[in-house]
Order: sequence, then C-alpha cells, then structure tokens
Amino acid sequence: MDMMSMVTSILSMQQGSLQGEIATRVTKQNLDAEKFAVQTLLGTPSTANLSPGIGDNLNTVA
Repeated sequence: MDMMSMVTSILSMQQGSLQGEIATRVTKQNLDAEKFAVQTLLGTPSTANLSPGIGDNLNTVA
C-alpha cells in the first residue's frame, strides 16, 4: 500500500468518526428537546385521585 492510500484511508476513518460523533450529539439534543416538550405538556402530576396521605411530604423529624 503506498503512502497516499494510507493517508487517504486514515483521513476517511477520521471523517467517519467525526460524522458519528456529530450524529450522536444531534440525536441527544433532539431527545432532550423532546423530553422537555413532553414534560411541559404533562406538567406536574396531579394527586387529586389519590388516597389521603399518598403523595404528601413525609415529616421525617419525629
């Protein structure tokens, strides 16, 4: 294998790695945005249909 082929091969591998890293970051950003949107739409969970005492803060000082 001549020198130019080796250099081209190495550069191709680096480019592929960079593209994979960028794709991973974009996917993570999209997932974070979707998560935020769902949390915004759902809001805080309602405790209206729960039995008394369920979902309340516990008094840990006794």
